[in-house]
Amino acid sequence: MIRKAVVPVAGLGARLLPATKSQPKEMLPVAKKPVVQYIVEELAQSGVRQLLFITGRGKTSIENHFDRDQALMDHLRQTNKGDLLAELDFEQSGLHFWYTRQSVQRGLGDAVLHGEAFAGNDPFIVALGDSIIRTPGDATICERMAAAYEERGAAAVIAVEEVPREHVSLYGIVEPATDGGVFTVGTLVEKPRPEEAPSRLAVAGRYIFAPVIFDLLRRVAPDACGEIQLTDAIRMVCESGRRVVGVKLEPAEKRYDIGSIPSYFETFIDFALADPDHGGRVRDYLTALLRA
Repeated sequence: MIRKAVVPVAGLGARLLPATKSQPKEMLPVAKKPVVQYIVEELAQSGVRQLLFITGRGKTSIENHFDRDQALMDHLRQTNKGDLLAELDFEQSGLHFWYTRQSVQRGLGDAVLHGEAFAGNDPFIVALGDSIIRTPGDATICERMAAAYEERGAAAVIAVEEVPREHVSLYGIVEPATDGGVFTVGTLVEKPRPEEAPSRLAVAGRYIFAPVIFDLLRRVAPDACGEIQLTDAIRMVCESGRRVVGVKLEPAEKRYDIGSIPSYFETFIDFALADPDHGGRVRDYLTALLRA
């Protein structure tokens, strides 16, 4: 079981303006929870006990959200709203949180490199702070990835999802070297043109790395925008002869990428409809609205 996770949350969220002008995109609500709470709950369910947020300027509300708020708890008790205390159960997840700042935006690879001292000699999960993965089954995608990491002696494990051919240019795309739901990765291509893509399997915002990834990240040359691409370092793992494994999302699983206004709207609606307390009312409202 992998006990450490790094969650990059330093991005500006520019495509979600003006909603993200004064709050992190990771703190935007999706139904009753902020985006990042879904990621943290997934990691806690997967056995993670130590979590490092790679933050940036204007992200202190994330730290505040996961801090224990005794004053709020006392207020709820004193005003006979003790039934709402259950909504703060996430504070009792058993996770220990750390925070470090990526002061200069130099890409996802650079953000992961900020986690070197935290990870030490241990394998660790990287979970993007703006990607929710809904898993209806008992085992999370990170648990299945951890099993693949240990069973296959991997240096890196990547969660992947199948995307339409016309969308491959938006993602890092893997080239499988073997078949199956758990497979060996031959290499990766960052945002290929559809006609040049080696597959339709896109990286899905979850990774597991051995500490060797840090040495490789230091060797990655910045791209034209001055960013260190994590995909380049993973490709170097493949080229070094170390094993990189892909784990496909199962058919019932779904990834929600909170990276644009349309995807955010769709995510909010899906999770609002699934809410056990209020989903029925939302469905009735939407049904009536569409009929009108």
